[in-house]
Amino acid sequence: MEQFDLIIIGSGPGGYVCAIRAAQLGLKVCCIEKRKTLGGTCLNIGCIPSKSLLHASQIFSDTKHYGDMGINIDNVKLDLSQMMKSKDQSVTELTDGIQFLFKKNKITHIKGFGKITGENEVTILNDDADQIISGKNIVLATGSEVSVPKDVIIDEKDILSSTGALSLDKVPDELVVVGGGYIGLEMGSVWSRLGSKVTVIEYADRIVPNMDNEISNQFQKILIKQGIDFKLSTAFKKINKKNDKLYIAIETQQGQASEISCDKVLISIGRKPYTFGLNLEGIGVKTDDKGFIITENNFQTSVKNIFAIGDCKQGPMLAHKASEEGTALAELIVGQAGHVNFNTIPSVIYTSPEVASVGKTEEELKSANITYKVGKFPFTANAKAKVMHKTAGFVKILSDASSDKVLGVHMIGADVGNMIAELALAMEFGASSEDIARTCHAHPTLTESIKEAALNVEKRAIHI
Repeated sequence: MEQFDLIIIGSGPGGYVCAIRAAQLGLKVCCIEKRKTLGGTCLNIGCIPSKSLLHASQIFSDTKHYGDMGINIDNVKLDLSQMMKSKDQSVTELTDGIQFLFKKNKITHIKGFGKITGENEVTILNDDADQIISGKNIVLATGSEVSVPKDVIIDEKDILSSTGALSLDKVPDELVVVGGGYIGLEMGSVWSRLGSKVTVIEYADRIVPNMDNEISNQFQKILIKQGIDFKLSTAFKKINKKNDKLYIAIETQQGQASEISCDKVLISIGRKPYTFGLNLEGIGVKTDDKGFIITENNFQTSVKNIFAIGDCKQGPMLAHKASEEGTALAELIVGQAGHVNFNTIPSVIYTSPEVASVGKTEEELKSANITYKVGKFPFTANAKAKVMHKTAGFVKILSDASSDKVLGVHMIGADVGNMIAELALAMEFGASSEDIARTCHAHPTLTESIKEAALNVEKRAIHI
């Protein structure tokens, strides 16, 4: 039986980063992955392919407006097959890149399904002979899978998960998206730009319910202008198929029932932890009532040498959060001070405009009875946004009323997915809104709106 210092089950953004960092620290590491390629959901069927299609579809959509800037393009045509090939090439290059990093760091990669069969033992199930290995410590980085409503069967042909929505060979005339969260809105945006009539069904009374309410409302207005329809406070009931058309039965919270016809339906009601077949109960690893692995502050499960990171444990289901946990855990295992500040983990929706946030929302601050100040600045007053013809949205900074410490930042606008890093860093260092306001920002840039929003906390913004 081969012996390792660390066995990691899963090679997504949590698992592969943990493996590399642990190897850098001198540990003998094995990473087990059931897919043919490394990278988990994120690189193979999640973050990366979806962003490829979002980028390509946005370029296609933007060509319709280039005439406003004196660039006339005639006969722009969509080659969906080539767009998909470009997406697949990006995925292949990145997954191959992780394979290279594993070899560089002397990490053992075993293909197969890892199952914990002892406190220090993992059995790897594969098409050939099963293999048993031993490790001083075991990390569960198994990620998550799509949640599916009762009695719905995902066939990835007509009834799609996000996986199927990434690989359509034809633009559907009508697409219904069940779920108004990050994934549903991103994939809905892709196909809307390429020509689909998109309708989003959301049970809550607003899209992305956990988002800052003001941002959510502005976001929906912008998406409506882009041609996406919304049915909020509406429950999905069932799907019927007749004559190659899908009919989605829905019901409002007031009890009014109706039906929507479409060519394809995307089920995007969230994700659940992937812990199937790991033998967690048999080994004594505790989970909560939703199936998430319960961990302590050091990522330790109820079994002392078994740890969990990423989507399979409690907390935000974000790739970069998993990576931070992977790094921190590797450092903790060797006795260093690994740490993740969960208050400064940014989140981004890669639509157009993008939506980004870090820290607390206004609603969370009100619920906690924290007094705060608000500074906002619209991109309509930003010079760079003007010349880019990308003026939708604003920056919103929330700071503590007494200390001025920044408690949360919420933005909607062009490239805010990159801009949010400045605010995450500011919050990590405990910055006040005045610290940001007194920091020189280059002109003309979109980031000047951050400075102006910080100035506006004390009602002294210059350009409004």
